[in-house]
Amino acid sequence: MDSDLPTFLGLPEDGDAAPDVVVLPLPYELTTSYGQGTADGPLACLEASAQVELHEVLLGEDLPAGLVFRTERPWASDAGSLLEQLDDMEGFLRPWCTGDVFPLALGGEHGILPPFMAALRDHPALEGDLGRLTVVQIDAHADLRSQLDGEPYSHACAAARSLDLGVGRLIQVGVRAHSLEEQQRIVDDDRITTWFARDVMAPGRGASVWDAFIEVLDGLEGPVHLSFDIDGLDGTLVPATGTPVPGGLTYWHAIQVIEAVFSASKATVISADVNEIVRQEGSPLTQFTAAMMATKILGAHALARREGRWAGHDPSRKGPRAPQPRHTFSDP
Repeated sequence: MDSDLPTFLGLPEDGDAAPDVVVLPLPYELTTSYGQGTADGPLACLEASAQVELHEVLLGEDLPAGLVFRTERPWASDAGSLLEQLDDMEGFLRPWCTGDVFPLALGGEHGILPPFMAALRDHPALEGDLGRLTVVQIDAHADLRSQLDGEPYSHACAAARSLDLGVGRLIQVGVRAHSLEEQQRIVDDDRITTWFARDVMAPGRGASVWDAFIEVLDGLEGPVHLSFDIDGLDGTLVPATGTPVPGGLTYWHAIQVIEAVFSASKATVISADVNEIVRQEGSPLTQFTAAMMATKILGAHALARREGRWAGHDPSRKGPRAPQPRHTFSDP
């Protein structure tokens, strides 16, 4: 990575070493509908990560725990349209989605999800079939709209477009702000299971509903992508995110989700993203919280490797490969 840009966790990096983990900043912001600033979110998260403690208690040691981390240069595009930018983003992500490196994207608005899904199509764990993939989505919003303000690739449509690409299963948690249209799709589409915040966080009965949700995560099978929109957390933890919403997950709820997804004995988390990060001026709470979540994801990945729940497809090739023909985005 360029020497004038921060590395994840402030760790020294050897640009010549084949990485086990790659952190991919995606400063994408074209369809935000309320708060602004996600274009600067990945850099803010990288800066804040330098203040995060390296010790992962589940590992009993400090990160990178014997793994090689690489912080890649931020994605950039001068394409003239939103669809062309999505094509460019897929091209940026695709070389890192070949199964021999664990990719973690930092966004940027949640519109990064469809190009990430398109980039994963040739991952060896999927055997060319996105229908094998389960997406676990932490989010305040369902992101299942057909369009928002006339744009079908709005951040508010990210999950819908990912399903349209062929994702086989979507498990959502923390949703507490969604439209009637989205409610109807949740009911009608048997690929979607939504655990609403009003149920999992409800006083009294919420604990038992939450336990039932964690049991579902424990029972996951096959390849998994974890998509963490930080507004899934309670707004007090991430006040600068694009649309902070009260009533969300606590820090410890989020930690439990991450640990459960990565520890599922019959599942393999092949990729992840942390998105809707916005720099909080005057206080680093939002970007620091995002950095903590990203750190926990990589700590959980390191533990999964240690316990044999992740293995590189081709350990001899741990780096970007030649770009393959990309998906071409078009209006659905």
